[in-house]
Amino acid sequence: MSTSKRIVLSSDHAAIPLRQAIATHVAARGWEVVDIGPVTPESTHYPDHGAAAARRVASGDCGLGIILCGTGQGIMMAANKIKGIRCGVCSDAFSARMIRQHNDANMLSIGARVVGEGLALDIVDAFLNATFEGGRHGTRVDMITALEG
Repeated sequence: MSTSKRIVLSSDHAAIPLRQAIATHVAARGWEVVDIGPVTPESTHYPDHGAAAARRVASGDCGLGIILCGTGQGIMMAANKIKGIRCGVCSDAFSARMIRQHNDANMLSIGARVVGEGLALDIVDAFLNATFEGGRHGTRVDMITALEG
């Protein structure tokens, strides 16, 4: 399977059930899921999980990534420290669609303590169904990439 249909999922302990529901949902839509998150509820560190998933995307092993923690914020911050990653935290489907269409986001972050499962699956679908529009947005994405140094 091509990397464009491989998606990495990870989370900290706070988001295991939602991550597993998303994994099932995404797999049912034809994606090869690479789930690298924890499976037991012991406390874990979201920066480790965010960076590990981001490295899979940055290396090309996976085309996209979805990461989760309690708010989605901390794990997103960690992922964005990896060169080549553009990750946004989303609590609504519109934002998830826009980060793909306008920002060419290659990762999505969701807060498991912020949104319920039904909304999370809608957010995931909006993210996965959207494509980058290019044009003036390409110039802006290039400007973001240039900030990586």
